[in-house]
Amino acid sequence: MEFETELSLGGTRHRIIDLPAAAAGRIGRMPHIHRILLENVLRTGGKDARAARSAIMAALDGPSDAEIPFLPGRVLMHDTTCGPALVDIAAMRSTLAEAGFDPRLLNPVLPVDVSTDHSLAVDFFGGRGAMERNLANEYRRNGERYRFMKWATAALDGFRVHPPGTGIMHTLNLERLATVVAARDGWLMPDAMIGTDSHTPMINGLGVLGWGVGGIEAESVFFGMPVMLRVPDVVGVRLTGRLREGVTATDLALTVTERLRRIDLSDRFVEFFGPGVSTLSAGDRAAVANMAPEFGANTGFFPVDAAVLDYLAATGRDLALIERVGAYCRRQGLWFDPDEMPAFPQVVELDLARVEVSVAGPRRPQDRLPASATAQGAAAVRGAPPCHHAAGEVPDGAVAIAAITSCTNTTDPRLLVAAGLVARRARALGLAPPPWVKTSLAPGSPTARRYLERAGLLDDLEAVGFGIVGFGCTTCIGNSGDLTPASAEALADGRLQAAVLSGNRNFPGRVHPQLEAGFLASPPLVVAFALAGDVERDILRDDIAPGVRLADLWPTGAEIDAALAAGADPRDFAAAYDEAEASRLWSDLDAPATALFPWDEASTYIRRPPFASAGDGTRLGRYTARPLLVLGDDITTDHISPAGAIPASGEAGRWLTARGENPRDLNVFSSRRGNWEVMLRGLYTNRNVVNLLAEGIPPGATVTPGGDVLPLWQAAARYRDAGEPVVIVAGERYGMGSSRDWAAKGAALLGARAVLASSFERIHRANLIGMGVLPLRLAEGVTPQMLALTVHDLVEIDADPARIRPRAPVPVTIRHEDGRTARFTGTAAIETSLEVETLRRGGLLPLILKRVMGAAG
Repeated sequence: MEFETELSLGGTRHRIIDLPAAAAGRIGRMPHIHRILLENVLRTGGKDARAARSAIMAALDGPSDAEIPFLPGRVLMHDTTCGPALVDIAAMRSTLAEAGFDPRLLNPVLPVDVSTDHSLAVDFFGGRGAMERNLANEYRRNGERYRFMKWATAALDGFRVHPPGTGIMHTLNLERLATVVAARDGWLMPDAMIGTDSHTPMINGLGVLGWGVGGIEAESVFFGMPVMLRVPDVVGVRLTGRLREGVTATDLALTVTERLRRIDLSDRFVEFFGPGVSTLSAGDRAAVANMAPEFGANTGFFPVDAAVLDYLAATGRDLALIERVGAYCRRQGLWFDPDEMPAFPQVVELDLARVEVSVAGPRRPQDRLPASATAQGAAAVRGAPPCHHAAGEVPDGAVAIAAITSCTNTTDPRLLVAAGLVARRARALGLAPPPWVKTSLAPGSPTARRYLERAGLLDDLEAVGFGIVGFGCTTCIGNSGDLTPASAEALADGRLQAAVLSGNRNFPGRVHPQLEAGFLASPPLVVAFALAGDVERDILRDDIAPGVRLADLWPTGAEIDAALAAGADPRDFAAAYDEAEASRLWSDLDAPATALFPWDEASTYIRRPPFASAGDGTRLGRYTARPLLVLGDDITTDHISPAGAIPASGEAGRWLTARGENPRDLNVFSSRRGNWEVMLRGLYTNRNVVNLLAEGIPPGATVTPGGDVLPLWQAAARYRDAGEPVVIVAGERYGMGSSRDWAAKGAALLGARAVLASSFERIHRANLIGMGVLPLRLAEGVTPQMLALTVHDLVEIDADPARIRPRAPVPVTIRHEDGRTARFTGTAAIETSLEVETLRRGGLLPLILKRVMGAAG
C-alpha cells in the first residue's frame, strides 16, 4: 500500500499511513479535515486511492468537483432512526429469502452502535421518583420496538444496542465510544464515523471526524458502500481572544450559529483554528460543534490538542489510549498548532471576547438575541404588547416549559454545575418557579447524577424543580409531555407562552405542539427563566424575584471550577455506564431468535414497508405532473414528518384507534416510524404547514382538480390510481432540521417524482435521492409564490435518466390552466456519481438488494 509505514508504541509496532509523506511537504497548509480524509482514502480507497489523493491535494489550490470515497470505521444511530432502518433491513432480508437467497447475506460489515435515547417522555417531573416512573412508561409504550431492536442484536453482526438509561447518543459517543485514534487489524488510524442524527458533528469537538447522514445512506454504509463526496470545501473559522467571565459555551455556540448561517454552507465543512481554540475546553468545543446542522454545515471540526487529552483523562480513558492519541497525532501532523494557517478558501473571524450572554429564538436556532431581549422576541410571535392579568394568573409570555435538556449543553459538566450553583443560591433565598412552569433536568449522561450528588448540587436542583427526569433527549426532541394544567388553561384563553430550553432547536411546535415560541439558552439561564416565570423582562437587569437579580444568582468561573473539582471522579464514567447497561428491564425483554423477522400484520409499530424491494424502476424521466403541495420557506423535517405526540383526532390517530390503541396514549410519531401506515398519515400535519395551492387547506391535506379537499395520502392514492405523477414545490432551506428519513420516505410514498425547491438542506436532499426522488433546485429568482400554482396547473419536467449527472440542468415548463406558459431551467441537486446511480436504480434500497443478489450470483 502506497505510503504505508510503521509506528512503534509501547513495544508494539503498528501499521500507519505516513501522512506527512503523502502530503508532500504541504501538510501544514491542509485543513485537518483534508488530512483525515487523505489518510482514509489511502488506507481504504484501493484502486481509486491515487486519484483521490491527487484530488485532495489539488483542493489546496482551489475548490474541486472531484469525488472521493470515504469509508468510516463505525456507525452510530439512535432508536428512532435505527427503527425504520431496521425495518428496511428486515424487509430486504425477507425480499432476499423470497427470491431464493440466504437472508444472512445482508449483514453490516462494520460496527454499529445504537443509543436508546429518543423515546423518553417527561410525563412526571418536579419530584423524586420521576425518573423511574418515566422509564417505566417508556418501556410500556415502546416494548415492541425494543424487542425488535433486540432481535437485530442477535440477527445482525456487530450490531450493539445501548438500552434506555445510558444517555444521549452524542454524549455516549464522547464519553465512551470515541477513541480519537483507533487501533484495528494491526493499524492505527483516525477514529472517523458517521451517525444517523444531524448532531453527530458534536464528536468534532474531540477531534473525531464525523457527520450526520440519513438512515437510508447509513444502510448503504452498513453493507460496504462508501460515502461518496466531493472533496469538501472547508470554511475556516479563526477564533481569537477568550470568553469573558459569565459567558458560557452555549452563548458561544449560539453566536457561531448566527454568524455562520449568514453564509452558504450547504455541503461544506467548517473547521476552527487560531489561538482562541486553545482557550476552549473539549466541552466548550463540543457544544459549538453540536450546532453544525443549525449553522448549515456538515461539520464544526476542532483538531486534537492537549484539551482533548485532558478530556480523555477526565472521562476515565486508559493511559495507553491517551498516550496513543498524543503520539499518533503528533507523528501524523494531526496535532493542533494555534499559529498554523491552513489554506481555507474562506475564513470567518470571531473574537471570543465579544461573545455576550445570549438566547436564540423565538422560532429558529440561528436567530440569536441578547439574553435581555426575550420580550422583543415574544412580541414578534404575538404581534402585540402583552396583555395584563390579575395577580397569580398565568401571564402573557409565561414560561410553560423550562427544560435543561439535549446533548448540546448537558454533555458538558461545567454547564450543569453552573445550573446547580444558580439553583443553590435560589434555594438559599427561598425562590421557586411559579406553578405554571414545567421544569425538568434530563442530562445526556448517567454520570451526571454522580458528580452532581458529590458536589452537593442535586438537592439544590431538585429544590427548585429540576430533579432528574431521565437520561435522554426528552424536551429537545419534542417528548416534553403534557403542560401543567395552569398553562393548558391559559393557552385555551389565547395567552402566549414560551419554552426555554438548553436544546438545539426551537422550531414552532417542535418542543410542544401548542407552543409557538421557544428560546434556546444555557442550563443556568434556563433555571433563571424558570424562577422568573416569564420571558417578558430583561433577565440580565430586571428583578427575577423581588429584590433578586440574575447577578445575585450567577456563579463565578472560580466557583464553577471548585464545584466541578468537588464532584468529578473519572471512575464514575465506567461505573455509571456499566450500571445502566445492566438494566433488568432491558434484559427481561423477549425477542425473536431468527434470521428473518416474523412480521405481524396486526402490529401497530412494526409493519413491512412497500419500498424495501428490488424496486419498480427509476422515477426519473420526462413527464407531466400535478402539484400535490406548494410550500413556502423554512419547511423543516418536523413540518414534513412530525416526531411529537400523535393526536387521536388526526388521520394517524384514527388509524391507530380503529385497531384498538388507547386514544389517550398513542405515543409519539417518532416511536411509530416502523409503521408506514401511521407515518404516511402524519405527513405535513404540523399546524404551521400552509399549502399554497389554495386558501384554507388544512395541514396534512391538499385540494384535487375536482375541488375535493382530501388528506394527502388519500389524494396521492387518487392520483396514483389515475396514473398522474405528482411533485412537491417549496422555498428556501427545504428540509432543514433533523436527519429524518421519513421526511423523504413520505415524499416517495405520496408518489412524488421530484421535489422542486429554492434550496435544500444537505441531509434531506440526500435522503430524497436515497428514496429515488429527484431534488430539483429552482432557477435563481423563481419562487413558489411567483409560480402561483393551482391544482389545475401542470408541471412538465425533462429529467432524462441518460442525461442526469451531478448539478445537471433540467428543463421545467409550467402550463397554467388559463393557457399561460412559464419555462425555466432547474438544477438537479445531485452531488456525486453514486447519487446518479441511486436515482437511476430507483433508490438506495433497490441498489443494495441488486448488489447483494449480484454478488451472490
